[in-house]
Amino acid sequence: MVSLSPPICDFGRPAIDFDLPGVDGRRHSLASARGANGLLVMFICNHCPYVKAVIRRMVRDCTELATLGVGSIAIMSNDPADYPEDSWDRMVALASDLKFPFPYVLDESQEIAKAYGAVCTPDFFGYNAKLELQYRGRLDESRKDTAPEGVRRDLFEAMKIVASTGQGPREQLASIGCSIKWKVA
Repeated sequence: MVSLSPPICDFGRPAIDFDLPGVDGRRHSLASARGANGLLVMFICNHCPYVKAVIRRMVRDCTELATLGVGSIAIMSNDPADYPEDSWDRMVALASDLKFPFPYVLDESQEIAKAYGAVCTPDFFGYNAKLELQYRGRLDESRKDTAPEGVRRDLFEAMKIVASTGQGPREQLASIGCSIKWKVA
């Protein structure tokens, strides 16, 4: 397992459209996922210990962000051939078990992860109402283990600012996670 950190936020970079199948049986796009005040695009998977450490906090934060007009979507781009825990059936089960308040979609071709420049799971992209990138940082200080209760909610606080002002904080701490499992050409 290779741990990586994504690059710092490229402020203003436009969100890239997609049309991906969700575990809910529907197709999801940029337009269907966005909220009135922004959008959080999350690249996650089932097997990654970094994702496992924050997944319940992601559910909590996305539920709260929805009340602020910020939509959320989770994209799974890993190749499940080598990581069976990331299979479609396991995606369906995880979303159901944790009652995801956001669509969980499959990027089978991995084209969307490449277009966004996603490098790890989790990798968070926070957009304002104009779908301009304003946040590319961590959820909180969790790593492979969940940070103690009460730590700063970096992603939530940043997206709260984005929802109200359209601008993200200039100082951001990069996420860390497992490398995306790219298909062998």
